[in-house]
Amino acid sequence: MDALLTIGDFARATGLTPKALRRYDELGLLRPARVDPFSGYRYYAGEQVERARLVRWLRRIGMPLAEIGRVCALYETDVPGAARAIRAYWAGVETETAVRRDLAASLVDRMKGTTGMTTTPEGADLTFRAALLLDPGLVRPSQQDAGRAEGRLLAVADGYGPEGGAAATAAVAALAAVPGPARAGDLLHALEAGLRKANGAVAGRADSGTTLTAALLSGNRLALAHVGDSRAYLLRDGSLRRLTRDHTVVQALVDAGELSPAEAAARPDRVLLLKALDGADEPPEPELALHELRRGDRLLLCTDGLSAVVPDEELAPALTRGADPTATAGALLARARERGAPDNVACVVADAIDD
Repeated sequence: MDALLTIGDFARATGLTPKALRRYDELGLLRPARVDPFSGYRYYAGEQVERARLVRWLRRIGMPLAEIGRVCALYETDVPGAARAIRAYWAGVETETAVRRDLAASLVDRMKGTTGMTTTPEGADLTFRAALLLDPGLVRPSQQDAGRAEGRLLAVADGYGPEGGAAATAAVAALAAVPGPARAGDLLHALEAGLRKANGAVAGRADSGTTLTAALLSGNRLALAHVGDSRAYLLRDGSLRRLTRDHTVVQALVDAGELSPAEAAARPDRVLLLKALDGADEPPEPELALHELRRGDRLLLCTDGLSAVVPDEELAPALTRGADPTATAGALLARARERGAPDNVACVVADAIDD
């Protein structure tokens, strides 16, 4: 057997500090080859250098330790799989960065007064004419989706686990209980505070949680907060645009170029979430965005019971037929039922109108 390296020599060979090596040992991420039973001194084998360097570089790109452990385990038996996992992680980072960049740009434009995105005068009040429809679908034994379409707040939630229905309902109720902002500039803060309250309302429900996608309107500005794989869409001048990105493993693989959108839609694991409200002490960071609405814009918020069976190219025609929100939501639910409605559905259709 080759001579073992002391922790100091191993640290110099790998670029990791002794403190980091001790931490990775405690976490089971990088165990030493031998620990002296009397002194507790750690020794490492030469073949561990490659794994240690991999850990170091993954930390350099900001990968969480739990994810690093999964990549390292894959690297031992499935090198292409490890590479795919790294690409998927980095695609998610780039997407999150793009979302933050768009948010920063919208905030800068608002402060400069140069958005040029709306024909509605600055400060003009819009409100919603909206409808919420819930449907258990044709397969699920119970309803675990929830929603809200009241005043200037729209929300949908998709619960999971044995108490998923209660989790979704509690999250939406907690969000709705947060006072609305007095000024348009407080929109994002109010909505983010609402999501924190919603996450707290989910706590204590064993192995259960929920997605949550919410929109809050003030004047002609719309704040959007999103966690999970429910969705928000904007229909403007006959063109439909999705405003949210699914926080799922499959979407991360699409972003990394490993799957096409068509392949992703057929994957049985497409429902595996990367983010959800589960009552953890540290809630997930939501996707936040600020948009300006025009009079006549139409919003659709829905859970994946609708979006998974009615593709985007079919949503636009259904939303542009001129029916009121209640009739439009009913038509969308009917389309989901025509395709077997394998999951619960929560669907909000809202039109931006003068207050």
